[in-house]
Amino acid sequence: MNSRIPTFIVDSFTGQPFKGNPAGVCLLESAISADHMQRIAQELNLSETAFVVTSSRTGSYPIRYFSPKMEIPLCGHATLASAKIMFEQLPGQRFAFVNADGLQLSVTNLGDSIEMEFPVYDLEAAPANADLLNALGIPSIVYSGFEANTKILMLEIDSPEQLRRLAPDFVELKASHQSIHGVCVTAQSNDGFDFHSRYFWPWSGGEEDPVTGGTHTFLAKYWSQKLGKPILRSFQSSARTGQMEVELIPNGNLLIRGQACVVFEGMMRGII
Repeated sequence: MNSRIPTFIVDSFTGQPFKGNPAGVCLLESAISADHMQRIAQELNLSETAFVVTSSRTGSYPIRYFSPKMEIPLCGHATLASAKIMFEQLPGQRFAFVNADGLQLSVTNLGDSIEMEFPVYDLEAAPANADLLNALGIPSIVYSGFEANTKILMLEIDSPEQLRRLAPDFVELKASHQSIHGVCVTAQSNDGFDFHSRYFWPWSGGEEDPVTGGTHTFLAKYWSQKLGKPILRSFQSSARTGQMEVELIPNGNLLIRGQACVVFEGMMRGII
């Protein structure tokens, strides 16, 4: 039974409260229905809420992610938030989550930060239509590509200054495309970070996601190949801001390293 569910809010990819990306984390004794998880995600109304079944004895804990609108197959900041809570609750410095698709996500406690091992995805060149670019306020792009696993369109533009100034028309943006979950806009940087990004997702979540680990499953490889570096520093220039370090490793996967702050702890009641 899960009539009382320990529930947390964690700011991910930041060392400061009220920065980064807030995620809900619910610790479950046993699985609950997708409908219940969706309703809880709507109640918390954060970009994602993660649900972790903690009764596993295998060292791999089932995890699922829900935005207020829909289930999300993979979420970086909610994985980081869940790892932060689990490392406070359980002994050990390393374990794995397993998502709804059976993907193993190893996490390691580094002390001042947490390291997550994620898959790496490839972009395929794809056009960005004029209506989408107009809704974003982008006059020209360097590159446009689509990532099929996440259903995200990625656009490279000229500068991080242009990226920061973007003020999309989200009604027009949502109407401009019918077959993506979001659009990630990125630019090379020279301010101590290798690249900046922002992620807009009115199709599947809110308007703008403050800091997005999942986009780095393709951003890391894209910028690594372009800059000739296996380890890169990334900054997300949303209003809340956030940062992480990413590293492509020999097994073909990606390490994402970031900090997280617990800002709320409570109990969800009367769910079952």
